[in-house]
Amino acid sequence: MKVYDITIKPISGFGTPLKGDTLFGHVCWQAAYDETLFGKPIDRLLSDYSENPFLVVSTAFFKIGKKDNVSRIFKRPDMPLSQLFNFENKNPKDIIAERKTIKSKKWLKLEYPKRIDTLKGATYISESELTDALINEVVEKARRGGKSSLIVEFAQTHNTINRLTNTTGEGRFAPFTTEQMVFNEDVTLSIYVGLRDDILHEQIAEAFQRIGETGFGKDASTGLGKFNIISVDEINLADLGSKKPNACYTLSPCVPERDTFLDIYFTPFTRFGRHGDVLSKSSNPFKNPVLMADEGAVMIPKDLGVVLKRPYIGRAITGISKVIDSAIMQGYSLYIPVTVEV
Repeated sequence: MKVYDITIKPISGFGTPLKGDTLFGHVCWQAAYDETLFGKPIDRLLSDYSENPFLVVSTAFFKIGKKDNVSRIFKRPDMPLSQLFNFENKNPKDIIAERKTIKSKKWLKLEYPKRIDTLKGATYISESELTDALINEVVEKARRGGKSSLIVEFAQTHNTINRLTNTTGEGRFAPFTTEQMVFNEDVTLSIYVGLRDDILHEQIAEAFQRIGETGFGKDASTGLGKFNIISVDEINLADLGSKKPNACYTLSPCVPERDTFLDIYFTPFTRFGRHGDVLSKSSNPFKNPVLMADEGAVMIPKDLGVVLKRPYIGRAITGISKVIDSAIMQGYSLYIPVTVEV
């Protein structure tokens, strides 16, 4: 399996977070719409997904710079702060005083050509530090009334309009709101995709281009979820991590294999999925909820040599639909090999 870095630029607001399992579902729908996209129908692509996935998609992460002068921004690992920051030779009072500042450093910054040698030795930055590194702080703070931010979340008010009369209709005024998030205009995002050997990177680029044109996630029909493809570059995620790893840092929500890991640090994430396309209007559009380990989990394998033989961990999730028995969900995640001080 080869891994590629697909760089995208958002050009509209988003109603759904760009998480790996949701992106995977969108690619599957593109394959279902057009069997020529990957040269196979979706049923064949998914026939051996539990043993040999044709595609593994990461969550989208911030990227700063281009080519050989790039900084990759990842979520801070979901581990106790004492295992990420150095509290040695500090008394409890000083640690408590610093805790608020430390907790705000929720991003892991990796500058080329550095590696994540150890999680305790990595560079962690706050939202404001990340913003200042990406955009012109003076201009942006003036635009946002003194506050700099990469993502703005707000509620958009809507109402139902009768297209024949161009009014809400008598007694029909019932405004409602939908949540959406808008990325700063200077933001670019990286989505890492693992492709089986029979899948070409040009094919996955075309799939993402179509998703970007039609819209991703909730309220795509009203203009949300649009993005452009900037570049598609092959990448070896092992080159970003430790040369002597003992753990895996995950890049999307996943469901770990049983009896494979000695210890797992993670934030629980429950996916309340639903069917797309015409099935979203069926009598039962909802899938069974799935409890996952969110991206940013750190997993320590029992046998590192076995795990490192492939660039992903986790497993496929089946039995999630009462409407379609063959429905499947991505429980895999690409990972960066890291060193945890244990």
